[in-house]
Amino acid sequence: MSEGQEGRKGPPKRLLAKLKGTAAGRPPIWLMRQAGRYLPEYREVRASAGSFLDLCYTPSLAVEVTLQPIRRFGLDAAILFSDILVVPDAMGMDVRFVEGEGPRLEPLKGPADVERLDGSGLRRHLQPVYETVRGIARALPPDVALIGFSGAPWTLAAYMIEGRGSREFAALTHFATTHPEAFALLLDKLVLAIVEHLDAQIRAGAEAVQLFDSWAGLIPAARLDEWCLTPAARIQEALRQRHPDIPLLFFPRGIERPADLARVALGSGAAGISLGTGVSMRWAADLFGPATRCIQGNLDPELLLGPEARMLQAAGDILKATAGRPHIFNLGHGVIKDTAPETVATLVSYLQSQPD
Repeated sequence: MSEGQEGRKGPPKRLLAKLKGTAAGRPPIWLMRQAGRYLPEYREVRASAGSFLDLCYTPSLAVEVTLQPIRRFGLDAAILFSDILVVPDAMGMDVRFVEGEGPRLEPLKGPADVERLDGSGLRRHLQPVYETVRGIARALPPDVALIGFSGAPWTLAAYMIEGRGSREFAALTHFATTHPEAFALLLDKLVLAIVEHLDAQIRAGAEAVQLFDSWAGLIPAARLDEWCLTPAARIQEALRQRHPDIPLLFFPRGIERPADLARVALGSGAAGISLGTGVSMRWAADLFGPATRCIQGNLDPELLLGPEARMLQAAGDILKATAGRPHIFNLGHGVIKDTAPETVATLVSYLQSQPD
């Protein structure tokens, strides 16, 4: 048990119980991107921080924005405020965020660029992130779980090769097929870096971790095992060896074909699978077989922009579809910046009023 976890002994945490296969009790709720621009208190801190990376690397500010949605909504879990691109930043890439445009990286052009990537100083470079985890662990209510996270290798590689966000990531596919050995080396380096990053978060106090493969839907079916499932399974197994009691949630966003989703969900070794909005929760519950595997998700974030009655009906449909099996309520992706905080409060209140 880590120092951070040792200091957080207390009542059982709903999220951890679900990840261990407990079906009884109402689903816990947390939301991807629950600390973000839709909250006025976040915007105030963000304005004072300087750059976005400055916010991620300033523990006092990152702790504060992590705790803001917990204070406002009483959610069942907090997720570390950071960014998936701190990993390539720690491996020697030039990472910056352009206001209104998103991340910018000096892209990897060929095998020599991959060879130069160095993860040996990752823990030292990311010490501010781990200090943030320790600060959150000290400040959270004892019944609220703390989630750490990382991007998955394929998704990190997408940004590292493209140099920015994209809908198609054409440079990524071209690199992977033109330089297969260098791309395999890149995934290997990222697996090792991600394990170290998640291990450090766990040692600082994270009680569960989530692996975001946000662009998994771009992977050709023939490459799904090689570029998505196998790296995730390697990460899961390495963490299991070091921290057998810490569950991993895996979010293979965009993988929606039943056969592919079942293969990734069952083959990754993850304790819980987070589903995007394109997946029917009803058939997913049937697809995953025995009601011991935890499912997370998957309300469409767009529904939080419209009539509350429609949002609550959709939330109720998800609860019906997952009845009798472990379920963590979440969105199918992150909270949209135009979402009204009052709507989030309504959703949380509805879900937490469900009978145990």
